Amino acid sequence: MSRSELHPAAPVAATIYRGESVENTHLAHVAVVDADGRLLYSFGDAARITLARSAAKPAQALAVLETGALEHCGFDEADLALMCASHSSEPRHIERTRAMLAKAQASEADLRCGGHPPLSDAVYVDWIRRGFTPTGVCSNCSGKHAGMLAGARSIGAALAGYELPAHPLQARVKQTVASVCDLPDDGVQWAIDGCNLPTPAFPLDRLARLFAKLAAAQDQHEAGAAATPPRTAALARIYRAMTSYPELVGGEGRFCTLLMQAFGGALVGKVGADGSYAIGVRASRQTARLGAKGALGIALKIEDGNAAALYAVTAELLEVLDIGTPEQRATLDGFHAPKRLNTMGVEIGRMDFSIELAAHR
Repeated sequence: MSRSELHPAAPVAATIYRGESVENTHLAHVAVVDADGRLLYSFGDAARITLARSAAKPAQALAVLETGALEHCGFDEADLALMCASHSSEPRHIERTRAMLAKAQASEADLRCGGHPPLSDAVYVDWIRRGFTPTGVCSNCSGKHAGMLAGARSIGAALAGYELPAHPLQARVKQTVASVCDLPDDGVQWAIDGCNLPTPAFPLDRLARLFAKLAAAQDQHEAGAAATPPRTAALARIYRAMTSYPELVGGEGRFCTLLMQAFGGALVGKVGADGSYAIGVRASRQTARLGAKGALGIALKIEDGNAAALYAVTAELLEVLDIGTPEQRATLDGFHAPKRLNTMGVEIGRMDFSIELAAHR
C-alpha cells in the first residue's frame, strides 16, 4: 500500500522561514468533535489512524481505575495524575513513583520501563553535574507503569509480565481503550511504546472523542447529575486529577502544565510522543458558539512528529477556535510564537500558520 493510500495528502499547517526563505513546512491533521462525537471541524484527514502514544494515557489509567486499584492500593488523586503523566523526571515525580510502588507492594525491580534522558533540560544538567544514572523510576512514564503494577495487584494477576500484550491487565486495557473511544475491540491497532507498554492507534477523531468525554464527565460531575454511570464518574475523576495536579502531568515550564494551569480547570490537555496532542474543553458559551453539544474535543497530529511544531500548532488552534481568553492563551506565547534567534541573539526567522478548518455542521 502506498503512502498516499495510507494517509491522504496532509495540508501544511505551519511554515518556518529563515529570512524570506522557506526552511521547513509541517503537515498536520486536526479533528474537533463535541461530547456526542460529532465531527464539527477538520483539517486534513480527521480519520487518520494515529498512534496516540502518551495522549492515550487517560484511557489506560481508566482501565486501571476500573480494577479498583486506587482503593486497593491507597492511591490518591495526585497518584492518578502521575499515571496520566509524561513527566520531567523532577524529584517530585521520582519520589511519588517510589511511593506508589510501595503502596502497590511492588519494587523498582518490577518496573519494565527503562531510564532515559529527562524531558527537562534543567533536570538533565543536574543529572550530568551529579553523574546520575537514571533508572526505571526516572522514566517519564513511570507513573503509568506504577499504576499498571497496582492494577495487576488489584485483579490478582502476576506482576511479572504486566507489560506484555497477553497479560490479563493489558487485555483489560485493550477492551477499555476501544470501548471509551466507541470502537470495537478490533477497531484499535496496537504497537509497543517507547516505555515498553502496548500503545494504541485509532482514528484521530476518536482521540478527540476521548478528551471530549473527559471534559463532559467533569461537567456532569459538577452538575451533580443523579445516577452518574460509574465510567462517567471515573472519567471525571481522571479529569480532576490531571487539572488539579498539572505539575505532575508535565513539569516546570512544560506545555501541558502551563496550559492546564492557565485555564484553571476549564480544559485538560495531554501530549503524545511524535506529534500528537489532545484537549478536552468543558462546555461553555465558547463551545456552544462552535456548534458543540456540551464539551469539545480537539486532537491533532503533526506528520513529521516535530514537537516544537506540535505545540505551536496546538496553541494556534486555541486562537483559531477562540478557546479561553487572550490572557490565558498568552501563557503559551513561548511555544506559540517563540523568537527564532541565532547564537548571537539575532532574530533570523519566523513561523507562519495556514490552518483553515473545514466546518462539518
